[in-house]
Amino acid sequence: MQLELSVDRGSPVPLYFQLSQQLESAIEHGTLTPGTLLGNEIELAARLGLSRPTVRQAIQSLVDKGLLVRRRGVGTQVVHSQVKRPLELSSLYDDLESAGQRPGTAVLVNTMVTASAEVAAALGVTEGTEVHRIERLRSAHGEPIAYLCNYIPPALLDLDTGQLEATGLYRLMRAAGITLHSARQTIGARAATAVEAERLREQPGAPLLTMQRVTFDDTGRAVEYGTHTYRPARYSFEFQLLVRN
Repeated sequence: MQLELSVDRGSPVPLYFQLSQQLESAIEHGTLTPGTLLGNEIELAARLGLSRPTVRQAIQSLVDKGLLVRRRGVGTQVVHSQVKRPLELSSLYDDLESAGQRPGTAVLVNTMVTASAEVAAALGVTEGTEVHRIERLRSAHGEPIAYLCNYIPPALLDLDTGQLEATGLYRLMRAAGITLHSARQTIGARAATAVEAERLREQPGAPLLTMQRVTFDDTGRAVEYGTHTYRPARYSFEFQLLVRN
């Protein structure tokens, strides 16, 4: 592992926490990629001039977060990083790319379907209207992170499978001249179905984060209705809360 690490012994922040924060930042920004070996605790302690219990505590905190794993006969290894997504109108593809997560997309479904009552109400169309349905599996560093199902009004834009696998949906919308303005979003959680568990490499019944979003352009037209599921060990939402006067 070639990584610049340092600790400030004059800081009130505990040494183990300083080390764990640096390692976590390197994982989140892709400097330490999945599969990277950190070496053993003795080597890392000697390199930084720290005690072995301090290094062990730092590593254990990241093991507890699911970012590192100890493998017998192998050593401590990077598993993955958690995507911390700000609660704003952005796409998962853009968020992953800006975080250095190397996003990947597999398009599972790209077809026309008749709108159910739920989809029609979300998109502001008549029930039974034909709309685009796309299902994608989004990954980071080759590991699945989210299953995305989106409904798009008819004749809004060309949804080419190759383009959907090469970039994000919102980028395609912007390229088509659509100005995204606002969204109505609901976040929740539920147990994974057998199909979702298989796609996301989770156990059936494992907890998943859910998100439903209706996105509007600058004319007030609904341009997308999405129902997404995320692996909670890999993904979280960040909120900024303000006091209302």
